[in-house]
Amino acid sequence: MNALERDWHVADIKAALEKAGTNFERLATEHGITGATLRNALRVKYPKAEKIIADRIGVEPSVIWPSRYAEKAI
Repeated sequence: MNALERDWHVADIKAALEKAGTNFERLATEHGITGATLRNALRVKYPKAEKIIADRIGVEPSVIWPSRYAEKAI
């Protein structure tokens, strides 16, 4: 995996959410889940939470977490 394919740093995700006018707690509340549940996506693959975060930032989840969406060689 090269530098362009690295997952975003947590601080970058938080900053992108702030730039989009929200944070984990507000975004989670909008979707009827807890902030802790939404933040799980920062540590482990969690497609539902990843999509919520990515949609608000305006990118696909695979842009934020390329390592989770990379095609596996067979």
